[in-house]
Amino acid sequence: MADEYFQRIHQIMSLLDDENVEIIGAMKKFGPRNLQSIARKSGVPYPTVYTRVNKLGTQGLLDTWTYPNLAKIGLARSMVLLTPTPGREVMASEALKIPGYWLWIARCTGECNGYYSQHAVPVENRQDFVQYLDQIVSSGLAASYRIFWLGDYHSHIPNFEYYDFKKRAWRFDWPAWLSMFTKGKTQNVPEEKESSKDDFDKNDLLILKELMKDARKKLSELSQMIGMTLPAAKYRFDNLARRGFLQDYVIQVLPYPPEISDLYEVRLDFGEHKAMMAKENLFKRLPFVLNYSRINGTNSITIRVYLPRTEVNNLLTLLSALVRGGAIDRFSYMLLDPMTIQ
Repeated sequence: MADEYFQRIHQIMSLLDDENVEIIGAMKKFGPRNLQSIARKSGVPYPTVYTRVNKLGTQGLLDTWTYPNLAKIGLARSMVLLTPTPGREVMASEALKIPGYWLWIARCTGECNGYYSQHAVPVENRQDFVQYLDQIVSSGLAASYRIFWLGDYHSHIPNFEYYDFKKRAWRFDWPAWLSMFTKGKTQNVPEEKESSKDDFDKNDLLILKELMKDARKKLSELSQMIGMTLPAAKYRFDNLARRGFLQDYVIQVLPYPPEISDLYEVRLDFGEHKAMMAKENLFKRLPFVLNYSRINGTNSITIRVYLPRTEVNNLLTLLSALVRGGAIDRFSYMLLDPMTIQ
């Protein structure tokens, strides 16, 4: 058992070589669908790209999907923190699914001891959804809940500038990151423009749904699914991309073995809106930030963090120092259980 444990850790770290990192970077920058284009952009021969991408995927170390522009299909994304009544946990989690809006649900501990979930709610039904959550509490399934409406979704690949390819080890430069947030140069991020609902039909939604599962879904499979010819399916896909329905390609790679790592949701509250905008661009430089979103109507950002367990205390020390230094007003965090993600 111990041998398998350490073999798994060695396997993950050994696959983080310079060629795989070049491929992963090109997939994020140019999209993961066209491996021949990725080969040209990365300078890695196509047969090598094909073999490596498939190997990373089959071993569960690389996953890709498309994050749609929810506003264009009339949806608003929310984050719900639900504290279930003791003994009613299973029923409470099932209740979160009943409206049919849920994207994913996981057990969490920390700021909320219960369930963390995200939902894509029709814009015109937002108040109805809030009332439904009220009913979950009034029915006795949950003690309380909090809901946050989220802005655009921004995903990142790990910043491999902090990875030593020879030692197969990450460098966590906490003092430098503290200085970056408190003394470093910042660049204001433009305000997020709200997308308006656009024209779409059932086949467009089916394509988006499949791409949310697998960004590299073949056009031939999509054409069979929607009952169209291959050229017609390609036209549909290209049209969705051109009109901005495909907001982000998520390239998920395991930078650290899950056996020794933890997944957190961290919320940072800034004193002013301009302070939040000035710091936002810095998150993509941190090798442990997977994605982040602004929380609408607030000066806050919620961040998904994946970090070796031995570094978690250093993260909390950094956040505490940012509060003392005035870079942020406060922070909160929750540990998400990856084994319970639905």
